[in-house]
Amino acid sequence: MTGNRPLVVVISGPSGAGKDTVLNRMKERGIEADFIVTTTTRPRRDYEVHGVSYNFVTPQTFEEMIKNNDLLEYAQVYGNWYGVPRRAVLQALERGSDAIIKVDIQGAVTIKNNLPGACFVFITPPKIAELPGRLKRRNTETETERELRLKTAGSEFDKLPIFDYVVLNPEGEIDTAVEDVLAIIRAEKLKAGSAFKGLN
Repeated sequence: MTGNRPLVVVISGPSGAGKDTVLNRMKERGIEADFIVTTTTRPRRDYEVHGVSYNFVTPQTFEEMIKNNDLLEYAQVYGNWYGVPRRAVLQALERGSDAIIKVDIQGAVTIKNNLPGACFVFITPPKIAELPGRLKRRNTETETERELRLKTAGSEFDKLPIFDYVVLNPEGEIDTAVEDVLAIIRAEKLKAGSAFKGLN
């Protein structure tokens, strides 16, 4: 998605909305962008790959990253720390590449405060009532963890005003959601404005 200027695109939404599915399909389609890998202290799940799914680090390493200002944003979510590596985003922009960042709602709020020029996209199923079924089917959390995520989702929709766009992600229509995200990126690149600033 090269164009007049590189973009920072922040993808967020409630648990179960399909953020990872959308991003994975974009990668499968060979979309030209830097998909920024989040750093976390969460234990790696069996199917996850270090450096691809997340950068898995110890709490001590994460603490050092905070002290060294290595993270664009960081937050404790569901008992684990997550953060966006600042240098990876800066390097993408310096090369003229779009930086696509997936974060939770709390992280999106922080980035909005630090980088108001970024593009913020909220991904959600057409109906909130679909979230419990989606979370249960993906089978990556305990029942207690699912309940917590669903409880949190209610307040997350209150943050919609900070987002520039909402993309609906209906079950089984992933390519439609991907096309909407790509259309948003194309639209942002057609806006008048200078190169992205704010990370330094």
